Amino acid sequence: MRAIVFEGPGKLGLREVPDPVPGPKEVVIEVAAVGICGTDTHVLDGEFEGTVFPLVPGHEASGTVTALGEGVTNLAVGDRVAINPSTTCGECEYCLTGRGNLCRNWNGLGVVASDGAAAQFLKAPVSNVFKLKPETDLYQAALIEPLACAIRGYDILPRKMGEHYLVYGAGTMGLLMAQLAPRAGAASVTIVDLNESRLDAAREVGIENVYASADDADRDLWDVVIDCTGVIRAIEDGLPRVKAGGTFQHFGVAPVEAKAGYSPFRVYRDEISIVGTMAVLNTFGRAVEMFEAGAIKSVPMISHSFTLDDYNEALDKFRQGTGRKLQIRPNDARSQVL
Repeated sequence: MRAIVFEGPGKLGLREVPDPVPGPKEVVIEVAAVGICGTDTHVLDGEFEGTVFPLVPGHEASGTVTALGEGVTNLAVGDRVAINPSTTCGECEYCLTGRGNLCRNWNGLGVVASDGAAAQFLKAPVSNVFKLKPETDLYQAALIEPLACAIRGYDILPRKMGEHYLVYGAGTMGLLMAQLAPRAGAASVTIVDLNESRLDAAREVGIENVYASADDADRDLWDVVIDCTGVIRAIEDGLPRVKAGGTFQHFGVAPVEAKAGYSPFRVYRDEISIVGTMAVLNTFGRAVEMFEAGAIKSVPMISHSFTLDDYNEALDKFRQGTGRKLQIRPNDARSQVL
């Protein structure tokens, strides 16, 4: 089959690789779509902790089951599915205490040491494969993985009804976090981004308070501030905007060695909570339920699809911040503006 391979930091190519064969309790999936994510760029740039090269990237995926390994009884060939890319050891302290997303041997398909979905076919453990309804749009369903991450973000927030939310970044994760905020009890949601196209997308999915800078908003402080950019300048701008007793959440992925400056005195004096959130934890099934229930407006979020041949173009477009969610559709014959 054809696949994108990250050969090492900064090096990638389109290669012919062996077709995957399912082992016990594994399935093979024909990939319909895989989203390009900021994590992919960190992996390619050698900035993601633990990555082992060479690696087929891609972790936001959906597709159709084409082969079953021994012992698979809950899926059938032809089933439409979404794939949870997170795998854990099941044996470390964190796995044994119900915190598998913190597993010291955590392995994300297409992120750490297992091949991902930027290929015509993907092999995955059956426990990571979630069946979709026959009518679910497979291309849109590639957003279920980031939605599962967003739900984990809300699971860990010490939230209350009637709070005011500020979200930095109107990319995929920012749009998902902003759309979920009212369901989590937000009285208002504000989103900021420097990219006008992404601000347009925020308006299309129903966010009313949309600005290029938080200085332009009609509030000075918010109960909850969520950074979905991983950009140090945004983080340093956002933390001082947390109301006393409020919460700042690091959601965006920053480079491993990046440092941000803040006032420890203010965190102490105002009892600011700072929380992180890592991948998914018992949220993927709920993400399928929420997605199929129409909890998010997914159509405005996806702007372009690319073939494997155009992967470099898609990655360049992502780095430039043009377009909205960009997808690779490995078995399509041509790239499209959607």
